[in-house]
Amino acid sequence: MVAENLDNRKKKILQAIVEEYIETAEPVSSGNLVKYLDCSSATIRNEMAELEHIGFLEKTHTSSRACSFSKRLSLLCGSIGQRR
Repeated sequence: MVAENLDNRKKKILQAIVEEYIETAEPVSSGNLVKYLDCSSATIRNEMAELEHIGFLEKTHTSSRACSFSKRLSLLCGSIGQRR
């Protein structure tokens, strides 16, 4: 799946994750994203789980809710960079 096939909410969440990760260089949790998005942390967690399932994110460890980037980071960064 490529970034263009994601729905708008997933794209916004993924973009917020990228921006938060760039700022902090730390794994990003749903709680950190609430300040950027107009949805609950539970909704963000569900979307992050789907993004993980389709290969856009990966958990830093088994019990972690925080996610870091997977192999598709370069594709995503290119897509976000084109919008600016």
